[in-house]
Amino acid sequence: MIKGFEEFQKVGKDGFDAYVRSFGEMNKGFQAIAAEFTDYSKKAFEDSTKAFEQLAGAKSFEQAIEIQSQFAKKAYDGYVAEMSKIGEMYVGLAKDAYKPVEAAITKKAA
Repeated sequence: MIKGFEEFQKVGKDGFDAYVRSFGEMNKGFQAIAAEFTDYSKKAFEDSTKAFEQLAGAKSFEQAIEIQSQFAKKAYDGYVAEMSKIGEMYVGLAKDAYKPVEAAITKKAA
């Protein structure tokens, strides 16, 4: 009976350790994603400020349209690229967070 209790205790400890490692991986992943969003936001703000300055100095309506078109294309392309990167980071986060749980399950099954 004592051996059964010790085994039960070990399974609980292993599960808890897997949960803690998984939570740690999630935390690191969310920090990386937050840092990426921060960097993207800074760059987007700088780009929009630069575009506004160029618009303010435009000599003609056609030049202003060209500046705005270039900015819109660059902003859209940058947004799509960044969201693809963030999506990949979320997929990586899910995989990394699941690894400790998967290892614990594999260990229990063996």
